[in-house]
Amino acid sequence: MFKIKTLILLFLLLTIFITSSQGQSNTFTRADTLRGNLSPLRSSYDINFYHLDIKLDIDKKKISGSNLFRFTAVQDLKRLQFDLFDNLNIEKVSYKGKEVPFNREFNAVFIDFPEMIKKGSKEEFRVYYNGNPTTAINPPWDGGFTFSSDQNGKPWASVSCQGFGASSWWPNKDHQSDEVDSMLISIAVPKGLMNVSNGRLLSVKNIEDGYTQYNWFVSYPINNYNVSLNVADYVHFDDKYQGENGNLTLDYYVLRENLEKAKKQFGANVKPMFAVFENWFGPYPFYRDGYKLIETPYLGMEHQSAIAYGNKYLNGYRGRDLSGTGLGLKWDYIIIHETGHEWFGNNITAKDIADMWIHEAFTMYSEALYVESREGKAAGAKYIAGIRSNIMNNKPIIGPYNVNQEGSGDMYYKGANLIHMTRILLDDDKKWRELLRGINKEFGLKTTTTEEIVNYINKVTGKNLTKIYDQYLRYAQIPVLEYKQEGNQVSYRWQADVADFDMAIRIKRGNKMEWIKPETEWKKIKINSAFTPDTLNFYIRLKQIESGISQSE
Repeated sequence: MFKIKTLILLFLLLTIFITSSQGQSNTFTRADTLRGNLSPLRSSYDINFYHLDIKLDIDKKKISGSNLFRFTAVQDLKRLQFDLFDNLNIEKVSYKGKEVPFNREFNAVFIDFPEMIKKGSKEEFRVYYNGNPTTAINPPWDGGFTFSSDQNGKPWASVSCQGFGASSWWPNKDHQSDEVDSMLISIAVPKGLMNVSNGRLLSVKNIEDGYTQYNWFVSYPINNYNVSLNVADYVHFDDKYQGENGNLTLDYYVLRENLEKAKKQFGANVKPMFAVFENWFGPYPFYRDGYKLIETPYLGMEHQSAIAYGNKYLNGYRGRDLSGTGLGLKWDYIIIHETGHEWFGNNITAKDIADMWIHEAFTMYSEALYVESREGKAAGAKYIAGIRSNIMNNKPIIGPYNVNQEGSGDMYYKGANLIHMTRILLDDDKKWRELLRGINKEFGLKTTTTEEIVNYINKVTGKNLTKIYDQYLRYAQIPVLEYKQEGNQVSYRWQADVADFDMAIRIKRGNKMEWIKPETEWKKIKINSAFTPDTLNFYIRLKQIESGISQSE
């Protein structure tokens, strides 16, 4: 028995060592699995439609109401899982006019139907619930509701829940792999306040107890964390953008005291941004639902067709430049970045939050395209190089799968550099534009994975970039280009985690840039100047070897 316990202890210690050496945490619970895994009790049904119908009591910070689930059975089923945080009370679950039994385990809820639901059947049930949802401590990074007030003392409330979970405030199938096809959002708020949610406003109704109900319809697939409510004494103004798919409505909802600031800031940023993004990424994905900017008491979020804006009408990121180049102070960071997510994150959504780099890397790269449109291609490259100062290289960008855990925050800055390097490696801006537009067409209004995105990039570029993406996404460290120069002869090779890593790179040769393709074995080249790789466009480490090397090393 002692030997068995010793072996188990050694195994656990080895597991911890291996995990920590890769920069990942391996401490996950049953609750994490229930939240992050696409189990048979979730994959057995496909969500078609939600009707979220709730009342928000701002004084008590309480919500109450129901959500209708309309679904198609993917296989025969009699039991399924949906999700709702356990601090919220479920009053009942109704199916065909009768209550059905349910039980809860952590934040997962399991219901049992009275008869077998056959594959292909379309059914529905409704969950009635109430309670006080979590209040966010540091939104939007810390999920939950934000309750504040405007200058006139009127209530101002909003919600942000990416990663934390939409089930923190409404019952749903809380897994990114299954986006609902369409949705009706009915939010009742105290009279004198307005609610703004995703999609188009269908109606406004006065209901009992001094409340007004706002009914918004989302006509496109939407991921759960994008579903939003925003409540305040808003004023509204609008505009239109003549885009690739016709007239796009632009609707703005801001606090009364900020109306003039908003007109100036939104006017300066929004239309020029759409010209850039539609050119590179294709048409705005949600023309039927329009585009909205909504002032929120927190910094911002990419809520589909209802962008949360809290940058205080400043250029840059709260008035500072994340790139340190000065280029980021010429435009409003939150408008540009969060709208970039309409293509990457909202139109294209990762199935698992572990692959959230798909959202953030491309979106942060979109900032560089905006800079490029204003200041030129060299400025765009300078911006991307500038944001490297924020990279930590502390753990892999891709997180552990099936436990609702994202990877390193490097998915933003390092991820954007990876996308930029892909463009440089392709070395053809026409094809690069075709690739970006093609990704949005191929994966638009769908959920996807790292493998699918990388395979598509390989296919369109005609280059096998899998090793490059593996190195930058699956390992903490970036590749090191070792070299030794003796006179006019330079020996060089890659040191990387990925076996046989062989990324091509440009070097300066005379007055021109020339491509070389280092591998993990030494190669040689003759250069009549210093060995100068293109470190502006390639995020790598250089290491000069002082001692002699041999071909056998």
